[in-house]
Amino acid sequence: MRLNRRTLLTLGFATAAACSLGTLSARAGAATAADLDRSATQALETLYKGNSLAADISKHAKAMLVFPNIIKAGLVFGGSYGEGVLMNGTKVSDYYNSVSGSWGLQAGAQSFGYVVFLMTDKAVEYLDRSRGWEIGVGPTVVVVNEGLAKNLSSSTLKDSAYAFVFDQQGLMASLSIEGTKISRIKR
Repeated sequence: MRLNRRTLLTLGFATAAACSLGTLSARAGAATAADLDRSATQALETLYKGNSLAADISKHAKAMLVFPNIIKAGLVFGGSYGEGVLMNGTKVSDYYNSVSGSWGLQAGAQSFGYVVFLMTDKAVEYLDRSRGWEIGVGPTVVVVNEGLAKNLSSSTLKDSAYAFVFDQQGLMASLSIEGTKISRIKR
């Protein structure tokens, strides 16, 4: 089989992206329980400072999944990884990771955080029972962006879970948490 220059470059870029993602995910996953607890508290402060709706919704949530630092990278094939906590009020009750994979027209790397506010006991129970919750399967998760936030208030909440993405850094063509798998980890 004869490889042309374009194929070799594509393979080289894909290998570099995969190696970068591996290095970044190792760094994102190296946190201790105390580090994750501290990062989650700081992430919530950052989110609440920039988004009063998130602060308002938190008062009605049964629990919150807080992922303070997700690393996403890709070049045709991509993925993301980060670790976070499940909080009941201000108390950390468990630890989780967030993993996704993708392929298609994509290039770049970025980091971001996200919080999923679990609004019903049923949503919290689903997370507790499942061996891994894939966002988009199970309880309905509404990703709150600026447009939706204008029409949403704590009195109009009807869905099982609301997700807020914040603190985006880097360059990546798109950002989605759909298809992300959230699984319990030991810390």
